[in-house]
This record gives sequence, C-alpha cells and structure tokens, in this order.
Amino acid sequence: MPPRSANEADANAVEPGIPQGEQVQEPKPEPLTIDDLAALTRVPSRTIRFYQAKGLLPAPKLVGRVAFYEESHRERLKLIAQLQDRGLKIDAIRELVRRIDRGEVDVSEWLGVQASLRAPWVADQARTCTEEELFELAQNRRDGLLADLVRANLVQRQGELFLVPSPSMVAVVGRLDDAGVPVGSSMGAEKLLRKHIGKAVSELVGHFLSQLEKGQIEPRDGGTELLPLLRPMGLDAVRIIFGQEMERTLREHVESGKTTTSVLRKKS
Repeated sequence: MPPRSANEADANAVEPGIPQGEQVQEPKPEPLTIDDLAALTRVPSRTIRFYQAKGLLPAPKLVGRVAFYEESHRERLKLIAQLQDRGLKIDAIRELVRRIDRGEVDVSEWLGVQASLRAPWVADQARTCTEEELFELAQNRRDGLLADLVRANLVQRQGELFLVPSPSMVAVVGRLDDAGVPVGSSMGAEKLLRKHIGKAVSELVGHFLSQLEKGQIEPRDGGTELLPLLRPMGLDAVRIIFGQEMERTLREHVESGKTTTSVLRKKS
C-alpha cells in the first residue's frame, strides 16, 4: 500500500480525547445581561423592559437577582424592529408574535406576504421636474397650464423645480387639457373615480379577507404566489369592467339621443 500523503493524514486526524466518529459540539453562546443585549441590538434597556411588559419579548432567565437573555431574545428584538418598519403597532406585533410562538404563523412567509402587499401596484413614483420636463410630461405647452396644475395640487413648486407626486396623472390631465377638457373638469372626474373606486377596493379587500378566514380560499405557499398574480389580474379586471360599464352607459345615452344632441350643439 502506498504511503499516505501529509494532507490525507491531517484530514483523517482525530483530536485527542474525542472518540472517532463523534461530532464536535459548538459551544453555546454566553448568556447576556440586559446591558449586553442593549449594546448588541442598539435597543435601549428601558425599551427592552417595555417590550417585556407588553408581552412582545419572552421573560429572561433569572439567576439570583440577575436576568440573563439568550440569542432568541436578540432575534425577537430584530423581528420587532422589522415589524415596526412595516408600520405595525405594539398591539398588532404582540398578537403576531403570539401566533408565531404557537406555530400558527411562519415568520419568513409572513414577511414575504407583507413585502408583496406593500409592493406598488402601478409604476407611478413621485419625481421632480424642470419646467421643460413638466411640459414634456404633460405633452401640452398651453399658456397658464403650469398655474392650473399647481392650483389642482398635481404639482408643487420647489424653487426652480416642480415636485410631481403622480407623473402619470399629470400626463393624463395634460393630454385631456390639450383635447379641450380643462384641468378643473379632469380633477372633478378624478375625484369621482377615487371616491367610488376607493369604496370598491375596500369592499373587495373585505370580501377576499372574509373568504380567507372562512377557508373558502386556500392560497398555496402562504399567499406568496397569489399576491403577485393578483396585481396584474386585478388591474386587468378593473380595466375590463370599467370599459364594459362605459360602453353600456354611453350606449344608453346614444340611444336616448341626449349625447349626440349635446355634441352637435357644442360643435355648431
């Protein structure tokens, strides 16, 4: 048999005192005092005690008069911070961590669902524009347009720049204005749409939550697959239903003769 190399011998070496085949146990982390935990997590000691009093943090282990905390407490403080970043209040966090402790909710799945829920449904992020960029966005250079957009709160002056909370809405209003629909009329329509669509969305969310609670909807993977699918399909459904209702309503007006008469009178 050829002699073993030095590397092979090192790889097969067994530490003295450890039986061959047994795993070396990693040493357990040292318990932490409240000051140690506060320093590691950057959470003040008084806040840690507040979380304990509110039921968000498990009680520490008492050794004599000294309270000792473990890695699980550090992880829980990290989770509390993540939940607060997502806008949850203390009572909601307490209820959620209780469900987590009972094994009713998986933390990673819950955070994934939260991320999906908070993702934007439309690519319409606020931006700043120069005056020239704002004219290009509106596709309209009418005199007085900028003043109308400012009065309608669609844009805000910031020195030489303009803050545009909804560039897509400015584009829609600008094109309608160019076609003869004043900014004020467009904003009246926007108010109507927001009022009724807002109510419909609230009722729709309530409908789906009720179905989930009753077990009539059972999303796979905790809903992480369903939510990204709902986004484009929900927008498509709104577009389809809105289009169908517009067709129905305009058809009724045409058949009554009112719409045609109004348009012809305006042209003459």
